[in-house]
Amino acid sequence: MSTEAARLRLHDAALIGAMGLVAACGLVYEYLLAHYAGRILGAVEPTIYTMIGLMIVAMGLGAFAAKWISAIYRGFAWLELGIALLGGASVLALSAAVAVAYSLPEWLRAVYNVDVFVSMDGAAADSLIAFSRVLPFAMGALIGFLIGMEIPLIARVREHVHARRLEHNLGTMYGADYIGAGIGAAIWVLVCLKLPIMYAAVGAAAVNTAVGFGFLVVYRKSLAPARWLWIGHAALAMLLVVLAVLGPLWIERLGDSLFQDRVVHRLQTPYQNVVITKRHVTAGRPDVLSLYINGRLQFASNDERIYHAYLTTPAMLAAYRRERVLILGGGDGLALRDVLRWDPRSVTLVDIDAGLLRLFQGADGEAPAWLGRALTELNEDAFLDDRVTVVEADAFVEAERLAAAGERFDVVIADLPDPSHPDLNRLYSDYFFGRVRQLLSADGAFVTQSTSPFHAREAFVSIGKTVAAAGFQTEQYHANVPSFGEWGWTIGTVTGKPASVRIAEAGIDATPDGWLDGRIIAAAFAFPSGFFEALDTIRVNRLGTHAVYDYHQVAWRTYEGVFFAQPSPLMSPMSPMDP
Repeated sequence: MSTEAARLRLHDAALIGAMGLVAACGLVYEYLLAHYAGRILGAVEPTIYTMIGLMIVAMGLGAFAAKWISAIYRGFAWLELGIALLGGASVLALSAAVAVAYSLPEWLRAVYNVDVFVSMDGAAADSLIAFSRVLPFAMGALIGFLIGMEIPLIARVREHVHARRLEHNLGTMYGADYIGAGIGAAIWVLVCLKLPIMYAAVGAAAVNTAVGFGFLVVYRKSLAPARWLWIGHAALAMLLVVLAVLGPLWIERLGDSLFQDRVVHRLQTPYQNVVITKRHVTAGRPDVLSLYINGRLQFASNDERIYHAYLTTPAMLAAYRRERVLILGGGDGLALRDVLRWDPRSVTLVDIDAGLLRLFQGADGEAPAWLGRALTELNEDAFLDDRVTVVEADAFVEAERLAAAGERFDVVIADLPDPSHPDLNRLYSDYFFGRVRQLLSADGAFVTQSTSPFHAREAFVSIGKTVAAAGFQTEQYHANVPSFGEWGWTIGTVTGKPASVRIAEAGIDATPDGWLDGRIIAAAFAFPSGFFEALDTIRVNRLGTHAVYDYHQVAWRTYEGVFFAQPSPLMSPMSPMDP
């Protein structure tokens, strides 16, 4: 092989290898922005698909625009610098925009001593929030546009090096691009999802910067003079070091600014982002600890007993026996605490998140010692009870496994997060409730939390209708939990009398939770006249559809949880839903 042929082969290897590397980075940026934008905006699945589609379109436009770059060497070098800068700083920029948008009104309130009853919402605040919601898509479109220029430019560089038009040149570059993108996807799944999100951004940017440095070295003659390119790449490399060291802390602080109370512990598990906050109320009153999962309040220690009393007590009263109890979810151990007060023979708790379970068992080595003690005091060391069996598994999968094994329980309690994500929607499906029905003894009772009946009315009614479709004799009830507002639950029995009748016949004056009695529980089953009048138009949440998720999104995202009261002078004592 001649020296010239060997030189060209080395150039080909370098350019094709560079194409594969930048393609992997491009895929990481695409997933990174889609994933993080979903976390910011809440509507995860639509946001991810929108972001990916938008970036693909932008890449096509970038490929068209690349023909106007005449200085191909210099253009590619600046291109890598720009992509690395935008990609590396993207997460920090998005976090800062959200933090400023939502924190600035409260900061202004504090600075100017504005009364707490004066709303700080207005055109300026709305504009900031709108900007923070549009920014992820704008940044994604810009990065996608720049990424789209890479293939045409690097293909032109290769032909310039060979000093002739190369057959299959674009095919070669696209092949390297597709393979590189596949490698990037594998890196995202196997590595990036297990790291702080800032490291994923900085890591991809570092690869882009390294490709830029390599390009400056190999093609220094074609780039001369390149002083500003060298300075830019060196400055960017130093910036990435700073972002790698301090970025995760900055992201954490920006995230903390969105919480009203002081963040005392953060936990990122493979399944969810867990935050514990602490509020000092006043002398003589205990501090308030609150649990947030993916930014949503799960409980506040000052009133969680109300929620858990309504979750557990009606079902325990409605079941004729209480020897075997199954809790699906409830990794904080608070429902478990209340169930143990009924002296069951055994309780099985199923939760997918081992990290959350460790935290509430006081076994999280990263959590402050005082927090571990406070959380185990809150759940009264329920996990240490010999009658308790903890299963670390997906509730959907475990319910099916238990049903197939012929297991039976007297009471089944579903203490699962709201259906705010498509993955959670299946836990409110007819299929899942059908498996629960198989698990329930003939004289047992099942209950599931069912979001707010007033702030998400259609979702609440859909859950009740879906439980009924699974074969339960179904009723719904509600109560006010100060931290949540008005909240609702769905209770079902398989045979015999409905739950409310069973509870009334029990004639209980007091219950182990110390909060409820038969009279208060009976009142919880009362809804305004006409509350269920739209029952026939509400969809059952069949597995494979997103009925409850869609209702939930419309209620909380589109209508922002606003409830409109209709004239309803009469009260309906009960509204059973026949299957």
